[in-house]
Amino acid sequence: MSKNNNIKTLSEFKDKHYGKLGTAERDQLDAGYEQFKLGVLIHEARLEKGMTQEQLAIKCGTTKSYISRIENNVKEVRLSTLQKIVELGLGGHLELSIKL
Repeated sequence: MSKNNNIKTLSEFKDKHYGKLGTAERDQLDAGYEQFKLGVLIHEARLEKGMTQEQLAIKCGTTKSYISRIENNVKEVRLSTLQKIVELGLGGHLELSIKL
C-alpha cells in the first residue's frame, strides 16, 4: 500500500495555510473555531432536550433571536449569559478549562 503524500493532518493543514500556533492569523482561526463549536454545542443540546429556540430563550431570560445568533455564530456570548443558557435553559452544568 503506497502512502499518499497529499494527505495532511488538520494541524499540518492549518500550519501551512494559516501559520504556526501563536501567529495572529492562526490565533484568529482557532478562536473562530471555538466560537463556532460553542454555537453547535448549544444547538445540539437544545435539540437533545426537545426545545425550540423560543422555549430556551424564555427559560434563560433572553430572546429567540439572541439564541439563534449564538447558534449560528453571528453573536459572541458573554460567559454569564452562557451559564444561564446552560444551567437555567438546558438544566445542565457548565464546565470550563484552560489548557496551557
